[in-house]
This record gives sequence, structure tokens and C-alpha cells, in this order.
Amino acid sequence: MLIFLVCGLGVASWAPIVPYAKERLGFNDANLGLLLLLMGAGALIMMPITGILIRKNGSKKITLSAIIILSIVLPLLLLMDTPLTMGLTLFTFGAAIGTIDVAMNAQAINIERYYSQHIMSSFHGLFSLGGILGPLFMGGMIKSGLQPVIAIGTISVVLLLIVFSQYKSLLSSAHESKDTEQTKFSWPGRAVIFLGLMCFIVFLAEGSILDWSAVFLKDIKNFDAAIAGAGYAAFSIAMTAMRLLGDKFVDKISPQKIVLFGAAISSAGYLVAVFSPWGWLSLAGFVLVGLGAANIVPVLFSAAGKIKGVPASVALPIVTTIGYTGSLAGPAGIGFIAYSSSLSVAFCVIALLLLVVSISYRQQ
Repeated sequence: MLIFLVCGLGVASWAPIVPYAKERLGFNDANLGLLLLLMGAGALIMMPITGILIRKNGSKKITLSAIIILSIVLPLLLLMDTPLTMGLTLFTFGAAIGTIDVAMNAQAINIERYYSQHIMSSFHGLFSLGGILGPLFMGGMIKSGLQPVIAIGTISVVLLLIVFSQYKSLLSSAHESKDTEQTKFSWPGRAVIFLGLMCFIVFLAEGSILDWSAVFLKDIKNFDAAIAGAGYAAFSIAMTAMRLLGDKFVDKISPQKIVLFGAAISSAGYLVAVFSPWGWLSLAGFVLVGLGAANIVPVLFSAAGKIKGVPASVALPIVTTIGYTGSLAGPAGIGFIAYSSSLSVAFCVIALLLLVVSISYRQQ
């Protein structure tokens, strides 16, 4: 679970230092946006490659190696002063995150199988918790007077301390032997693609809250700019809380119903946010999105590790790659829809897609 916390902390610690990097490079928003694409490209390229590395070396070693690289790269994000060096550093940062994501989920699938009970939501809950704590820790250290590079270096040390303290507890490659036997290349089956597309939609819905909720609240619901970020905060807190409690819900009702009801609740949340005449109710809509979506991805990732005839080290990288494409490319598509019509219409499209997930999902 602490490895998931490490990944969440590592990803979220980047957010508070983006303005410093932007100022040092002298970039405008457009230039920064293009540079940030390299981070996503690094993650997407490494996700399928990580599956190959896991089959050869086991997810335990890959997890350790990627976190070490992440810890080294984090301070460099505040030291690189040219577009080329910053671009290469961001690409490496994204590649490390993508590698950790696949490797830690491969570990989680095997641990869940080892315990023979649903625990995937708790893992992802720690990732979400790291996403909340990262900016708080970074912001607190910087506000207390520490130089940003020292603050981010402190985060790197914490990440290393956690991973080295927990390394012995990770399952060895011997426990993954059944999943690593892949003698020849084969195209992913329909079940793998289906799970990937479901993840694509859910990640699109989550990513759109990150990228567009503040704009929506400010421009459509007339929120003050200073508090427009409350939508994402409400969503994040709701998602974290529900993930930490999620395994109990999965035990009480079937994983299939978690997806069916969760997607429907998230869809309703988007519609509440759009059609509410009151600002506070729009915030409640974003809370519903977080509550509903919280445990869908953990269930889908767990299902990817249980597809008959397909090793988890093959299925999981494909599902994660397709899914994270939704978090990267999806919000851009939402921007196109918003430009062509309105952001409210774009949010309604997301609500419709979530209903597709609710209606179409079947247990794999």
C-alpha cells in the first residue's frame, strides 16, 4: 500500500513546482502545454514496455528501479533551465511514473490473489491520498521558507526511505511465474480491449474534473476564481475516502455492480453539476462523480489480472495504456467540444459515456 502512496506523492509533488519551472524557462501557457505532453508520452511509451520488463525481471525489481529513477528526476525538474533538458527530464519523469503504475498494480493483483480477497481499492486509496498530501507537504515546506529545490529533494528522500523499507515485503518474481509465461506474441483479445475502453472513459471523466472543473465553476457557475478549485478538491476528497472504504463495498456487493452503480452515480454527478441552479449543488455533483468513479478503475484493473488465458503482465499494461490515453487525450477532446458548443454540453457527453460504461459492463 505504501508503494501506491509513493506514486501518488511523486505525481502530486510536481504540481506545486510547475509555476517555478515555467518562470525559470520563460515559457507561456502554450509552450508549457506542449512541453507537458512529453511527460504523458513518456508514461504511455513505458507502460507496454513495462509489461515486457516484468515478465523478464518481476514487478518487484521494476518497482524499486522506477522509484529510484523518479526520486532522482524530481529535483532535476527544478534545475533544468533549457527546453531540451527540461523536455528530456519530463519525459523521464513520465516514463518512471508509467513504469511504477504498471509494476505496482501487477504487484497488487498478485497480492490480492495471494490473500484471496478484494483489496485493490485500498491500494488505489493510498495513491489518491498521496495525491492530496503531495501538494500539502510541498506547499507547507515552501511556505515555511525552504527553497523549492530543497523541498522537492526532501520529498525524494522520503520516497526512497519508503521504498527501501518496504522492498522486502513485495512479492518476488516466483509468485508471478504463472503470469510471466508468454511464449509468443498474440493480439489482445476482446476482453482486454473492452476493459481498456472502459478505463479510457473513466479516466477521461476523472481527467476532465482535473482540467476543466475550475473553468466550469468560474465561467458557467460564476464562482470567484480564488475558490474555483473547490470542485476538484471536493472530487479528490470524495474519491480518496470512498477508495479507502471501497473493499468493504466490493465484498458486500459484486465487483460488477460496483462498476454498474458507480458509473451511473458518476454520470448523475456530472448532470447535477451542469443543471444545478445553485453553486453548492454543483460542488455536490463533483462529490458524486468522485464517489461513483472511485472504485471502478481498481475493479477493472483487478479484472484485467483475472482474464483466462491472458497473463496479468500482458493484459494490465494494455488496459493501463488505453486507460491513461483517456486521461491525457480525453480532456483535449472535451475542450474541442466546449469550443464548438459549450462546456456544459461537453460535460453532458461525459455523462452519456459513463452511462455506456454502466450499461455495457459485464464481469470478465
